[in-house]
This record gives sequence, structure tokens and C-alpha cells, in this order.
Amino acid sequence: MSISNAAELAGMQKASEAVAHALKAMTAYAQPGMSTKELDAYGGNILASLGAKSAPLLTYNFPGHTCISVDNEFCHGIPSTQRILQEGDLINIDVSAELNGFWADNGGSFVLGNDLHQHQKLVDASKDILRITLDHIRGGVKIADIGHLMETEAKKRGFKVIKSLGGHGIGRGLHEEPSELLNYKNRYDQRRFRKNSVVAIETFISTSSSYTKELSDGWTMVGDKGGFMAQHEHTIVVTDGKPMILTEMNGIFN
Repeated sequence: MSISNAAELAGMQKASEAVAHALKAMTAYAQPGMSTKELDAYGGNILASLGAKSAPLLTYNFPGHTCISVDNEFCHGIPSTQRILQEGDLINIDVSAELNGFWADNGGSFVLGNDLHQHQKLVDASKDILRITLDHIRGGVKIADIGHLMETEAKKRGFKVIKSLGGHGIGRGLHEEPSELLNYKNRYDQRRFRKNSVVAIETFISTSSSYTKELSDGWTMVGDKGGFMAQHEHTIVVTDGKPMILTEMNGIFN
């Protein structure tokens, strides 16, 4: 969507604060020995307490309030009583929701407890790349140039980007135009970011794979060549200068 008045901005801010609060609280709540189903229920209760509704549940009938992916799961992991969190796990939580007709999205990867398996370097790279990316987005900038920046920064750090996933427009629905805000340069993409547009910008930084494949559960994505992936995501409003980060309170840059 494109923000055209103060009421729309206020609506997006409230929806974004709801998902940001849920993500931050879930990240802090996660503990070894806890199931991903328990963690998801905690997040779902937070969203409900704020009057927000799970976006993947509303839009796709996803079997959970949030997506929780662990270790080799790249994204869209289904919360389960059978998936028990362990010390050193690489965890990704993606929280999106609708509140009073406005939709917002955010996500973050983190290492649970001690970094037993050396995932922190990947997590830090994903955070850094998102921060650098946001510093370069403004009205008139080519979408493909931002993708090129993301891939270049990933390569500098010894990582790959996932080419089959991307950010997206958001606001009055979970996924809107512009779609496919990719982490690499599509030389055929001549689109530019537009001032006042609302977009969800997300990294997909990988150790081994450049594409994903879907597991038999119909949701969970893993790498086509294995490995691990970190993702960090903010919902923003594009401006003439630095973007307005609507989900900033999630604390993923802390």
C-alpha cells in the first residue's frame, strides 16, 4: 500500500507494533526443552491480547499462529509439540498479523543460548545486511540495485543468498505489490521503490544453498543443497531519506 494520510500511517504503526512486540517477546521466551508449539501459543496469545490476528492463519490457513523454523529448516516451519528446542539451535521466528484492516510482518533468526554450532556468524551477517540494505532504500532507488547490494554483502562474508524467496509489499494485505523484492539483482527488473509505499524487507542469507525446496508437510522449506539460513525482516515506509522502520521495537538489531 501507499500511505496517503495520517490515519493510514497510524494504522500501520499499530499493526507493526503488535507483530514487533510478539516477535521480541517470543525470542526472549524461547528456552531449551520447550516445544515450538508452546512458543507459538505464547506468541498467539500476545497477538490476541493486542487485538491482532495471525496473518498466515487468516490468509493461508497455516497450522500455527507464527512460523517457527529450527536449524536446517529455512522458513515456514510448522509449530509442533514434537519439535523440542535445544541449546545452540538456530531458530527463526516470523510473525505477521492483521490489526484493524492493516497488516504487518517481521522476523528474526537467533541462536538459543550458547553458540554450540557456530551459527552466530550467519545470524550477525543477516542482521548487518538488513541494516545496510535499509540505509540504501529510498524513493527512486532501483529494486534490483538493492538486491545486488544484498548479494554483494553476503558474498563478502562468505555466504549465499536464497534466490527463490524475497520481500514484498504489505499494508492492506499480507502480500502486495511490489512483489519479489529479491536478495540478488534481477537485471530485467526496472522497478523502483516509491515514496510512501509500505514494504517488508527481509534477508535470506545461507551457508550452502541458493534455492529452497518444500518438505512433505506442504509448508516447511529447506535448502536445495542443505546448510542453514538466517532471516531478518522489518516492515518499513519508503521516504526520500532513511526509511521509517515500523517494526523497529522488535529489537532484532540489538
